[in-house]
Amino acid sequence: MKTLILAGGLGTRLRPLSCTRPKLLFPIANRPIIDLILERLGACGVKEVVLAVNFLADVLEQTCGKSKYGMQLHYSRDKLLDSERTYSPEKALGTGGPVKQAEELLGRDAPFFVLNGDILTDADYLEILNAHKNNNSIATIALRRVADPSRYGTVEITKENRIRKFVEKPIRGAPSNLINAGVYVFEPDIFNFIPTGKRCSIEKDVFPNLATEGLLFGHEITDLWVDIGKPADLIEANRLWLEAHEEAARHFVDTKVDRNVEIKSKVSIGNGVAIGCGSVIGPNVSLGKSVHVGEGVHIKDSIVFPSTYISDLATIEGAIIGEFVRLGKKARIRRGCLIGDNVKIKSHVSLSQNVKVCPSKIISKSVPSSECIM
Repeated sequence: MKTLILAGGLGTRLRPLSCTRPKLLFPIANRPIIDLILERLGACGVKEVVLAVNFLADVLEQTCGKSKYGMQLHYSRDKLLDSERTYSPEKALGTGGPVKQAEELLGRDAPFFVLNGDILTDADYLEILNAHKNNNSIATIALRRVADPSRYGTVEITKENRIRKFVEKPIRGAPSNLINAGVYVFEPDIFNFIPTGKRCSIEKDVFPNLATEGLLFGHEITDLWVDIGKPADLIEANRLWLEAHEEAARHFVDTKVDRNVEIKSKVSIGNGVAIGCGSVIGPNVSLGKSVHVGEGVHIKDSIVFPSTYISDLATIEGAIIGEFVRLGKKARIRRGCLIGDNVKIKSHVSLSQNVKVCPSKIISKSVPSSECIM
């Protein structure tokens, strides 16, 4: 069994952190998202994985290498972009084009999985594959029930799980609250529905046509599932993963934790972390390796990347902090803030909600309103 992972997105909603790393290298419970996805695929018997890449492709390829978790890894670059040497979402192959481009790597002799790289799930891929085989269909979509389907592709489905209508991001009147969960099983015949060398949306150009011809089926999943496209989604994914995987909330043996430190469930503490006296960490916190936390620091609902230094009495709530950041004494980082790599925030500086700070900036004054500091 082979799998294609759509891993080429810009991650624009996660800027400035996605300016220096692909989204799939963002940490959840101190592990890169790509590792969590690959480990699950390997456990379900997948032997080969193709990563459809373009933006920061070299970084992803150097990190993942040629094999992982017993699987062989291949990389398929967006040829439309490679020919121009510039990245533009309008010029990219979209979500369908990369499937067609990887045809030779995926082959025409067996069904294969396609995964949206924006999705983190505990879904049983073998269960989805078996449902696909029972449907005798060209394509099967994993479906998930959500309260608000307007952000996703939604379906109208029969009792036999045949999808009669597929509507991408309905403005009003969604056919159901069953949404596209970003996990597909395709027969090789899918290649006949995708043009060669052209931009194509699997959701807008392929699925509606398959539904019209009665060739599209769905399979509902109830496992852990989260879209990681936005900062709040990433923090929520961290919380859900820590709650669902007991081994993820772990403290490494060389962590130095001073007296009177309170660790609230669930927290993942990386290798070489130091936490000062009287600090309160958690709930829902991941501290990357070699993070230094001073005395009297409060951190909750946040992700801190490796090698960041947090001075005494600082407060972080609902934020994502990049690598090699230095937070001064009594600095306060509020909900929705994204702090890029190598940023220095001086003592007593307070950032309002949803402030974004680009890499290597020095912030000397408080920021009272939401803005991006470039």
